[in-house]
Amino acid sequence: MDANTDDRCVLPLPFVEETRFGNWFIGTRTWQVHVLRRALNDLERLTGAPRRSYGAILDVGFGWGYSLMELAGRLKPQRLVGIDPDPVSHAHLIANDVVARCAVRPEIRFANAEDLSLLPDESFDLLFCHQTFHHIIRQEVAIAEFFRVLKPGGVLMFAESTRQYIHSWLIRYLFRHPMEAQKTAGEYIALIRDAGFDAPAQRISLPYLWWSRNDLGLFEKLGFKPPAIREETLVNLVATKP
Repeated sequence: MDANTDDRCVLPLPFVEETRFGNWFIGTRTWQVHVLRRALNDLERLTGAPRRSYGAILDVGFGWGYSLMELAGRLKPQRLVGIDPDPVSHAHLIANDVVARCAVRPEIRFANAEDLSLLPDESFDLLFCHQTFHHIIRQEVAIAEFFRVLKPGGVLMFAESTRQYIHSWLIRYLFRHPMEAQKTAGEYIALIRDAGFDAPAQRISLPYLWWSRNDLGLFEKLGFKPPAIREETLVNLVATKP
């Protein structure tokens, strides 16, 4: 893929455009190390006995392309497809030289997760959705599309911020999201299970990372323990399609 051969299209579905700060932040070292890589480490742990490689992987919401590079290196797919609804991501891919830096050349598509009609049924072995779902307006439609494009036995790696985090004052100020679409950790888990996925409790994690807290972890650094009873800010899970 280069500047002249991308698959941009006019998206008919609603899309909440991110703020300038939000677009900048997902290109930072903090995002790469403390958000993306920590989520991937946890998701790989939750798989129990991950495969050495996957035939075809779909990355929903690749942003600056760092997730494509991580997936290519860690999971060694034979085919890697990335979709994103924001054509601005194309410039980030070029700036980061993502295609050349990936262990397998990614196929880039610009589409909304609510309509993956450009992808055939049962065509992927793994779908990666990291910090993307809270940007989606019609989440029930999107999760049904995820289920459709995965093969039987296919894996969904899902890492998401919950309503508690997205509705916090700091995130409201710095970022832009469809606020009415946000869900609790329990509601996200129920949504995925109701779509037909198998998501057992042992494959669900509820991390309480410093960047997901209102105080950015300051109280814990001062010696205070995090509250034992709280509304969770993050949910990571690994589900499979029966």
